[in-house]
Amino acid sequence: MADQKWLTTSAGVKMPRIIYGTAWKKDRTADLVVKAIQTGFRGIDTACQPKHYNEPLVGTALQRLKDHGIEREALFLQTKFTPLSGQDPRQVPYDKNSPVELQIAQSFEASTKNLQTEYVDSLVLHSPMEPHALLMKAWNAMEKIQKTGGARQLGISNCYHTEVMRSLYADANVKPAVVQNRFYQETGYDANLRHWCSHHGVIYQSFWTLTANPHILSSNTVRTIAKKYNKTEAQIFFRYLSHSGIVPLTGTTSEQHMREDLSIFDFELSSEDLRNVSLLLNQA
Repeated sequence: MADQKWLTTSAGVKMPRIIYGTAWKKDRTADLVVKAIQTGFRGIDTACQPKHYNEPLVGTALQRLKDHGIEREALFLQTKFTPLSGQDPRQVPYDKNSPVELQIAQSFEASTKNLQTEYVDSLVLHSPMEPHALLMKAWNAMEKIQKTGGARQLGISNCYHTEVMRSLYADANVKPAVVQNRFYQETGYDANLRHWCSHHGVIYQSFWTLTANPHILSSNTVRTIAKKYNKTEAQIFFRYLSHSGIVPLTGTTSEQHMREDLSIFDFELSSEDLRNVSLLLNQA
């Protein structure tokens, strides 16, 4: 039986089908990453953005995990270049007066130093840049990192307009392998974008998946399915997403919830269950 806990991206990179997110963990980052990996997670998402992430403590966790016999090569490690607009002006991890190409090179150098690694599995542009010419300058700088072995694949985050994604994909030499977006009602759950991605081999990663969707989790539909399988509502929603080709991020600090999140691959939802949850999203 194929290992359903991993998938292979269009870039040929093995990526876990659920990833541990490290945003907002602050001083607890190292301890929580170690706990997540020891519990069974094999994917870590971070960013060179001191405002929301403590990337150096992810590196500390990776060193601690080596002492427990878990090597860097066994893990999928994803970081991001965050444009100036997303940085705390007091903690910019690159020269804010440099051209974007240099900013990206400096940010990536900071990431590899923070993470104590020579490469990352996935380098993501934290948000699109405007105009399109500037976006392509940034992407070309990321392509240089990918072509020299610094990043095994490239992606983009917070990209909610299919046209932006389509234009990037058309002009990129190294095509985006992933898009990571907030999964919520206000964007119609990116239905059009996800449809486009599914036809172009781009994996959709979701964040804010549980926090933004209490109405889904508390719905009679999801509660009924949860009782049927003796699972939590969160497990049902994550399993639905996985069935739909979405890779969710989870940032839970609870070891119990970590175990529950990882156990979503121990059961299958019926086609009727999948259809009923889809109807909930379509009604949003």
